[in-house]
Amino acid sequence: MKVEKTGETEVNKIVRQLEEEGYTNIFTWCDEAGSFYDWHTHPYQEVRWIYSGEILMGTEEGEILLRAGDRLDLPAGTRHWAKTETGVCYVCGSKK
Repeated sequence: MKVEKTGETEVNKIVRQLEEEGYTNIFTWCDEAGSFYDWHTHPYQEVRWIYSGEILMGTEEGEILLRAGDRLDLPAGTRHWAKTETGVCYVCGSKK
């Protein structure tokens, strides 16, 4: 799990950056307050770039609270969970 505090919250700029890095299946997603995703994995490298709100992510390494402007990169197969108390919106992408 790699976290970068980019400060960037403009969706168009985020999408353009991820496209330049070779990410595909790029889309925006929002979760309502109280949303929870139990332990799971993804088959590809995943990115979550928060542009509004905050979300708590957990891996076997620990937990991190992500806020607007934060970018999380998860290697393929990383076991993780997520929850938001306040609601969150983010840009998602995958890379093989």
